[in-house]
Amino acid sequence: MPSAPRRAQCPNCLRPLSACICALAQPVQAATQVLILQHPLELQEAKGTARLLHLCLPGSQLVVGEAFDPVQLQQWLHGPWPGAQAPQQTLLLYPQTPDQPAALSTAAGSDAPAGIRRLVLIDGTWRKSRKMLYANPLLAQLPRLALTDTGPAGYRIRKAPRAGQLSTLEAAALALQQLEAWPGGAPPLQALQQSFDGLIAQYERLRTAH
Repeated sequence: MPSAPRRAQCPNCLRPLSACICALAQPVQAATQVLILQHPLELQEAKGTARLLHLCLPGSQLVVGEAFDPVQLQQWLHGPWPGAQAPQQTLLLYPQTPDQPAALSTAAGSDAPAGIRRLVLIDGTWRKSRKMLYANPLLAQLPRLALTDTGPAGYRIRKAPRAGQLSTLEAAALALQQLEAWPGGAPPLQALQQSFDGLIAQYERLRTAH
């Protein structure tokens, strides 16, 4: 029996053309360099936000994998990128754990690190992200940026296991707000929120249609 024909895919966002998210992305300029490490099982996740975040942040990098070559990972974390200098500090956006406390929190009044910054995000479920963290010692060694007082999540299309757990795009927006010293309601934050809201609306519209 012949297999069903594969749906046409957008070469930019890698989604089916009927669910393309390119038009939802609103470009946001940030001095912070953003590296997104995406678990392979998230690549085709219709509810995922990492690809949209990547499209919103010119100069960001998105890499798919679980256990990375240490030499290549070292370059992604600490080396210069095309058109970008090497960072003076690389931070991992991840909660503090007993073996690695947070070096910086997003609580009001905390100080952002000076100089060129690179922010690393792990895109996956909490279980997958923990596996990726410990499968890559270079990640586990990074100083951490921990989110605090995040408020309610707006991610209605994917239930979080615990209160305060956010989508990759939501978490990145809060972290960038701290690192870039954006005030509440700043245009970059509004652009990210509108992109996020557009993704939710599109998903719910497509789900209703089917």
